[in-house]
Amino acid sequence: MFNRQFTRSRIDLAFWFALTMGSILVVFAGAIYYLTILEELEDTDRLLYKKTRVMAVNAEYDRLSGQVNLENVPLVGVNTPPIGTEIVYARWYDEQRQLFQFFGTTPSPQLLVSPGFHTISTKSVWLRQVTLPVYEDGLLIGYLQVATSLTSTQQNLAQLRIILLLAVPVTLGFIGLAGWFLGGLAMQPIQQSYTRLQRFTADASHELRAPLSAVISNAQVGIISKSSDRQSQILRFEKIVKVAKSMETLIGQLLFLARHEEALAREFLTHIDLTMWLQELADNYISPVSEHLIKIAVPPQSLKVEANPDLLYQAVTNLLNNACKYTPIGGTVELRLLKRSHLAIIQVKDSGIGIPPQDLPHIFERFYRVDKKRARKTGGFGLGLAIVQQIVQAHGGETSVGSIVGQGSTFEIRLPLTNSN
Repeated sequence: MFNRQFTRSRIDLAFWFALTMGSILVVFAGAIYYLTILEELEDTDRLLYKKTRVMAVNAEYDRLSGQVNLENVPLVGVNTPPIGTEIVYARWYDEQRQLFQFFGTTPSPQLLVSPGFHTISTKSVWLRQVTLPVYEDGLLIGYLQVATSLTSTQQNLAQLRIILLLAVPVTLGFIGLAGWFLGGLAMQPIQQSYTRLQRFTADASHELRAPLSAVISNAQVGIISKSSDRQSQILRFEKIVKVAKSMETLIGQLLFLARHEEALAREFLTHIDLTMWLQELADNYISPVSEHLIKIAVPPQSLKVEANPDLLYQAVTNLLNNACKYTPIGGTVELRLLKRSHLAIIQVKDSGIGIPPQDLPHIFERFYRVDKKRARKTGGFGLGLAIVQQIVQAHGGETSVGSIVGQGSTFEIRLPLTNSN
């Protein structure tokens, strides 16, 4: 059920991300196209203006007669050949805006547009036209109108449109894939939290079912029993209390696992001298199963780490309890502290029954038991090693195990040393 919801939410995130980024991309592409049009027109206008100015300075004005001589003006002069095919037409209007001379298509006899640049649409091509007033010593002598083809500009814009039409959908596709990937990353913490909640609920319901059944059955027998044997009733209630205490232990362990999923904040850590700390732990440790003698070996120098003393104590004692639990009387349990590069290594080595190779990859999994019958007899829930691993990972460390069946096991806790070491 959650997988479908997760996939649906991921699709929604990817869709809205693609829609948002796609809208921005389309606006951006439109802005690029618009700015390119302006740039092309500016280049065309600049070149057209220069040509028109060159043509206009060749006009000669006779003040006495008030006549304008255009013989030296390119294109509009008498019998002047065209200077280039990019000029479509050139026209000269007098100061009264009446047509005087022209080159190219026949124009209107009256100048109808105001001076400046204009874009003209014809049947075959778009034109850029400039109308320039011409002055001689401050006196207006006429208007020169020149037009050039925008074919090259249209071709450049057409190529840009093709590039944008191809690039935008491809980029949208990549944006969609990126949205799908980022949506997955964004929802990973939610999925992990939900998975942890599911696992916690499943683990709790699975493990609490048996003790609850035992409590209910003992209570029901006590209610319907007509026996006056006080001793049997006491035994029955003692079973209920024992089962209830095991349930309390299990709930406490499950809550611990649920609360310490993430790395510990710095305010919960203190500087610990592992050499002295482990020595004190070994001196005060009492095996819950039997009077095993704990042999300890620590280096002469101080090895300091940043850790939470209570949590680290629980991790080490869990390993010691586990070692004592599966080591017969007369065997040995060793607690060692080593330094390896920038790491402090805490080893718990026993001479117990060992762990089969096929079980080693799963030994730190929750509720995993190598020997379920033996674990039930010793009162374990299969959470001790999972708690150890979670505590160590919360400290930025790692756990590992090596074992030989019949010879014993060695568990390691690797913690980063502080810079002072």
